[in-house]
Order: sequence, then C-alpha cells, then structure tokens
Amino acid sequence: MKTLTPQFKQQLSEFAPSQNSPFFVYDLDALQQHIASLQNDQIKLWFAVKANPLSRVIQTLDQEGMNFDVASLGELEQVLAQGVSPERILNTGPAKSKSQIKHFLERGVNTYVVESINQLALLNQLASEVDFTPQVLLRVQLRFDGDASNPLGGNNLTPFGLGIAEWSQLTLNHYRAIDVVGLHIFQWGNMLDPQQLISLWQQMVPPLVSLAQQLDFELKVLDLGGGLGIPYARGENSLDWSMLVTALTEIKQQANVNELWLELGRFAVGEYGHYLTPVVDRKTSYQQQMLVLEGGINHLLRPAITDQPFPVQLLRTSAEPAQSFHIHGPLCTSLDKLGVLDLPQDVTVDDVLIFSQCGAYGFTEAMPFFLCHALPSEVVYQAGKFEVVRPAQPASSYLF
Repeated sequence: MKTLTPQFKQQLSEFAPSQNSPFFVYDLDALQQHIASLQNDQIKLWFAVKANPLSRVIQTLDQEGMNFDVASLGELEQVLAQGVSPERILNTGPAKSKSQIKHFLERGVNTYVVESINQLALLNQLASEVDFTPQVLLRVQLRFDGDASNPLGGNNLTPFGLGIAEWSQLTLNHYRAIDVVGLHIFQWGNMLDPQQLISLWQQMVPPLVSLAQQLDFELKVLDLGGGLGIPYARGENSLDWSMLVTALTEIKQQANVNELWLELGRFAVGEYGHYLTPVVDRKTSYQQQMLVLEGGINHLLRPAITDQPFPVQLLRTSAEPAQSFHIHGPLCTSLDKLGVLDLPQDVTVDDVLIFSQCGAYGFTEAMPFFLCHALPSEVVYQAGKFEVVRPAQPASSYLF
C-alpha cells in the first residue's frame, strides 16, 4: 500500500483550506512512474476508463503508451477529446445498442469485445456500411471451482459474454464484415492472491483454445481482462507485477497467441488518488465514538457496496493514541458509512481526513445527486504543484 510522504502530506495540509469542501487529489507524477514500470513487450495494456475518466489521468496514461478500454459513448468522447487515436480504443461493455455501435464505427473505433450473438450480428450489419473491417473478440463466461462472491460475478450468471456451449453454435462464415481475432474473459475483480490469479488464468487457456478450434478461427489475441487488486487494509500485500508478467508470458506461449491483453483499472490508478473531507460532527452513542463527515458515499460509494473501507488518516499531525471511530457521511441513510477505522483520540470538528487508495472508482462510481449536496472538486498534483481541474459545484448546477 502506498503511503503519503511527509512532504506531500505537508503540501496537502497547506492546500486543503483553499477548497472549503471535499475534494479528490491525484498524484500524476507518481502515476506516470507507475505506468512506465508496467510497460513490457509481452503484454498489451489497456486502461479501463471506468476506473477514472478524468482528463488529466487519461492524458498521463496516454503519454506512457497505454491503450483505452471504453464502455460508453461518454467514455469514448472523453478519451478522443484527449487526443487519443481511435485505433488505440477497445469497446467493451454488455450493452451495445445499434446507435452506440454506429457511433463507435463512425468515430473510427476498430476493436470490439462482443458479448452476445445479437451484438455480433448487429456489428456485422453496421460494419458492412463502413470501409474497414472491425476486429472482434468474443467474450466468454467459464465456470470454476471456488467462491463466486465477487463484484464481477465470479461463477454467477452475469450479462458478461456467453458460455462455451452458446458460442459453439456460431457459424463465423455468416459474419463476413468483421474479423474475429480473439477471445475475452474477465470474471473476477480486485484479486490480491497472485497464485489464485495465475491459477485462474491457467485454467482459462484450454477451454478457450478449444473454443477457437471449434469455431475454426485463428486465435491471435487472448484478453484476460483485469481483476488485479490493490490493498485497502493493513496486512494486505501488493501484487508482484514482475511475477505476474513471468506467468503471463508462459500463458501466452501456452495459448500460442500473437498478443496477450490486460485491461487494468484499479491496478493502474487506484493507489494514486486521495479523498479529503472535513469532520462536521463528533458524538458518542451507546459508548461508541462516531464521526460525521461532510462527504460520504455521495463521493465514495465503494465501502457501501463492498463492506471494505478506504484507509484513512488525519491530515494534521497528532501525538494522541488511536482509537476506533464509526465514520459516517451526510446522507439520510445508514448505508452512508465509510467504515470503523482508527484515528487519533483528539480528532474533532473541522479536522480534515484523508482517505487513500481512491484513484479508482471514486467520484464517477458514487451517488453524488442524492440529497443535493455539492459535487466535489478534483485536483491534480504534478511537478510539485496542485491544480484544480474540476471545481466543486453546488446543487444548483444540476437541478432544474
């Protein structure tokens, strides 16, 4: 888990009063170094834009050669607006309407993950009207032994792709306007056990290779999605990237594919963002200490849907011993809880808390309009300076 350097924390403490409200901050210098360290000649890396679509984050990743996985019209236009070539964009997502596919084709996007036979037929129909042949990966769901509890479904039935039996019914010669070049699979998220992750990848190869043989196409590309996790709690270890690259290189050889792809979201950006919010109340109820914050799941939804909090610390320095606090946000629902976490005993009203590991699935995953609170600002830190990219906005900016 990344820790705040004393220098960065001091700079944050000097900058925070200028915001007067909750805000996200992203360390672009550290992010750029991280992305540079991930690049290698064995794996083609894509950034899952759903993790963080902020313009400056996209620009930073673009500068380091990342490609972009987009799943909506909004994500597409945001990426293109940063100067990214459509040849470096992959269209994913379970819902692709006729108008969306048509728009992607018109914008020059040439690579698609197809999730159903209907999608395949629709893409083939629309592709026949353009002067290029899109390359397609079929998304596959497999069943594995083990726990299915996971945000991406695990072994549960999901809208992501089809099973082997369903895809096996295809006759690819019926789809002459597209080029099926590979297979895609992605069923687990935020995994921290490298051996479990590698084992799952290894189990995927034989049935996927067999499916390609059944469908009689050359398996040139294997896309293993993402799912690489980052630690949120004490005692959790970070994944060893070099170990994963070694394993993936062997899997690439085992599958005998030209290209092996990964779509990184959380693992790319998660550790390089923080969320700061003031304390607005402290109280004791049933002998439990409680803090109420200006921002909660209206800005950071993840704790409510995963029951796993972001790590937190006090912005100012304190020599007091730590104790547990139940930490809640401002919404009128008991779901608005950011965790039971340790903080110095003297934390009080107007103190500012820093939640870390918030670079992925922060503001755009949240529920910002409930109760009509202000939208948080988003700030970047680069070359030793803070810059407000998106100022905080009052409810009047979105209420009509």
